[in-house]
Amino acid sequence: MAYSSPSQSQSPSQSGAAQALNGQHPELAFADADTDEDEREREREWGAQVPEEKPFLGSMARKQSLSERRNVELPLLKVINEKDTEPESATPSPEAFAPGLRRNSISMPSGINALDLEALRLRHQMQPQDALHEEIIADDGTPGTPGTPTTPVTPGITAPTTSANTPDTDKVVSGTAINFANANDDSDDEFGNARRPVHRDRFRSRRRASIAPLPALRLNSKEMLASDFDSHSVASNQASITSVNSLASLLREKMQAFPQLIRKKKRETKDYKIKIFVIIMFFMIIFLIGYAYVAYHQQVLTKSYFQKIKFNSHDRIFRILSHEDKEVISGQLGTTLGFDTAPFHCLEDHRRRDGSVCIEWNGIARLHLNFEDKGVFRCYTLQWQALTPGLLPTDCYELKRDNGLWFGGGVTKGQEWSLSYANFDFAPYASGDSKIHQFGNGVKRYFINSIGVAMQVSERTPLQLGVNRTENRFCLRAANDEFTFVNHLTPLPQLDYRICTTEDMRSLHMLMTQQSLWDGLKEQEFKVLHSLLEEPVWRIPHAETPESLNETAICDYSESAIAMGLGHILINEFWQENIGDFTVDKARFPTLKDTIDVLRRRGFKVVLTIQPFISTDSANFKDAVRRKLLIYERHSERSIPALTRYKSSSSAGVLDITNNASVPWLLEKLQRLKEEYGVQSFYLDLGTGYNLPHYYQCRETLDNPDTYARLFTASLEGAGLMAVSTASVVPKPPTFLSTPPANATWEGLRETLGAVLNYGVIGYPFVLPGVIGGDYLLQRPLSKMVSFYAMAQPPLPDPELFIRWLQLATFMPAMQFSHLPSEYRSDLVTRVAQELKEVRQTVVIALLKKYLSPSMNEGLPLVRPLWMMDPHDPACLIVSDEFSVGEELIVAPILHAGREEREVYLPQGVWKDGIDGSLRKGSRWMHGYRVPKDKIAYFRKMPDNTRF
Repeated sequence: MAYSSPSQSQSPSQSGAAQALNGQHPELAFADADTDEDEREREREWGAQVPEEKPFLGSMARKQSLSERRNVELPLLKVINEKDTEPESATPSPEAFAPGLRRNSISMPSGINALDLEALRLRHQMQPQDALHEEIIADDGTPGTPGTPTTPVTPGITAPTTSANTPDTDKVVSGTAINFANANDDSDDEFGNARRPVHRDRFRSRRRASIAPLPALRLNSKEMLASDFDSHSVASNQASITSVNSLASLLREKMQAFPQLIRKKKRETKDYKIKIFVIIMFFMIIFLIGYAYVAYHQQVLTKSYFQKIKFNSHDRIFRILSHEDKEVISGQLGTTLGFDTAPFHCLEDHRRRDGSVCIEWNGIARLHLNFEDKGVFRCYTLQWQALTPGLLPTDCYELKRDNGLWFGGGVTKGQEWSLSYANFDFAPYASGDSKIHQFGNGVKRYFINSIGVAMQVSERTPLQLGVNRTENRFCLRAANDEFTFVNHLTPLPQLDYRICTTEDMRSLHMLMTQQSLWDGLKEQEFKVLHSLLEEPVWRIPHAETPESLNETAICDYSESAIAMGLGHILINEFWQENIGDFTVDKARFPTLKDTIDVLRRRGFKVVLTIQPFISTDSANFKDAVRRKLLIYERHSERSIPALTRYKSSSSAGVLDITNNASVPWLLEKLQRLKEEYGVQSFYLDLGTGYNLPHYYQCRETLDNPDTYARLFTASLEGAGLMAVSTASVVPKPPTFLSTPPANATWEGLRETLGAVLNYGVIGYPFVLPGVIGGDYLLQRPLSKMVSFYAMAQPPLPDPELFIRWLQLATFMPAMQFSHLPSEYRSDLVTRVAQELKEVRQTVVIALLKKYLSPSMNEGLPLVRPLWMMDPHDPACLIVSDEFSVGEELIVAPILHAGREEREVYLPQGVWKDGIDGSLRKGSRWMHGYRVPKDKIAYFRKMPDNTRF
């Protein structure tokens, strides 16, 4: 038996008889499967028969072959009848080869004669195999119809049939399909030649078919029976040398496939980018859908009230818009309510007839919103009512927004320039000692932001204030406690305040603090106001005990002060034997009336210090108890007075200002002093809210301890008050508000400037700074209020501190001396004092008088922070150690020891240097500006058309 494969695409030069198989079996040979028509003609001339294809007669449709799926032509193996071949000879003739066998085919391995092919065939048939699909190729080389299964009719071999127990015939077994024949086919073609089955190797390309070694029987797609051949022969399985034409065919095939590989890579790259793009688009769509869902529900829940209020009643986010619909303030209302209860509109019985909007959280709290249009100003009123015990209505707003800063609240414990720089937990908003308590002696429920937002809280609200820089929150809370807001004005806490907005911070400040201070002002009172601006206050030095003060000390001090000018002689409470006597101590002041007459002829005005406290050692204490004029203990009879401690008195009662008999009783005694001794006015030393007895109870319920100071001050306006020590509302002129007592240190100097500026911001235009050089001296921190101690005058301060303090006080609304410059016996101190006196008389006083009328009309302070000059300049907001007198003078004092230079910022405009007279351009910083010890940096504003 011999093997050959027809060639279908070889040129005539590649045709011919195959070489002998190592000279031993010329009947076995391999030929390429691409025989063309010329080779078939030569084969017919040699007398070979080319079988015709016969269609497959099987009952099942054949699955597409590998060649059809890959769209390529694969070589077939042709079985040649051994009887048609010549006997073995040394030189094979052309007739010894099967038709179509190429003469340039590769040689077969030696020792092929040793193979028992019949045994191999039988052995192969005995093994279980899948049905192989075969194709019949006719003698003319035309294959059978694709897609139609054909079965070779081979004697001795029965075509496989399909059954339920046999494998699916559509499965194609990977490997070479081989059919063996030992008998001729009964059917002949049209030329009388017997048809012979030809098997095409579906897994072998044309090139590989022409160079492959001895064919191996495949049991599956990966294993071969070449080892069986090697076990029966010594034939080598080394590959034959590829012909030149085969190499050319390989090269041509690779070159033709190269563009397809490039296109495939491009297509794969393009597919990769498309996949990434699709993934990105998928996540973007998911994000947009989620964002739209959240935004939609937020929009649905957010309702618009009064056109410029946006309020989401679910999470209670509150926003106010400007005239240009720009958000100016945002916060969260009702932070203590929780989110488990849905709000609803109030019932008709709970609604008001003033046009307000009412929202209620069932059984928890009720909120009323209202609106007031004032042209360029828009004000909104918010009122929370707690409906359940334990609920503390709390609203929080942004502490910092768009570089805006919150101001107000007066002096805080940390002496911060702005509330936005503070950080403290909720504390009752009441007057106190800023060394111990959170707020100082001057309070006002007014807060303003530099972006054009202001808040004003009702006096009836038990207000607690909290600032949290970490959470960027500025919070208002209504909560009662055991002292400050012990009196419940409503059954449950109620938070009531209003918010006003506008574009100009200065105009907004004027709106919120506007009050006509001219109302009821008498001519004599106006003269007193001018005298306080023009002349200093001379506080008589004193020690810790009353014995240190007498007529001689007053006379000697006035003779020394007259060299600096005239003014007001202030005598502390030691003019009495005991606090609350309201009569002169005859033992120490036997001729006080004559002494006061001498002072008046010299041009001085005498001021006595009075207090609402009555020492238990005073004769008036028994009289006040009998008349029930004192504040009494809570939950006790009115005959039992509540006691407290104040300065030199370790035990004292407090006049009940709500008792209608208390004010006439006190006014009578004060009027007697004025008539008998010629006293012009009084200094009302009220202490602070915390100086009241802890369990205080008045005849009429007070809103808070500061209400007491307000009522007491208003009751004594007719008696003539020069200044008060504490306030919660602006006192009627000419009454000034004193700053807290300052320690005689550099820190005390800085605190004095901060107090004057902060009190001016909350609406106190007339502020009396403490004594130049300090009110007391303590080198250790205080554990109790300053007013608990009888503080003596501090020793003579350091000359540098005194000079810098005097420089600052020169530009204040009023000046107050205790130590005199002459005490230093220094030419430098004396010269500086004279120069500053001239500056005040020629520059400062003129400006104070000029801006006095606008301050009384608009509530603007005489001494102002820089942001009041230009609220749109960010640098002006952060400068805390400069100030302006009106709008025409800027002062930059030295506030630290040993310094003779500083940074100075000038707002827009042209400014004249007060030290060297040079012109300075505004809207810029001056770094390293030199300020000698005997000078203070101040700049006067010049007309805009001034040229250098």
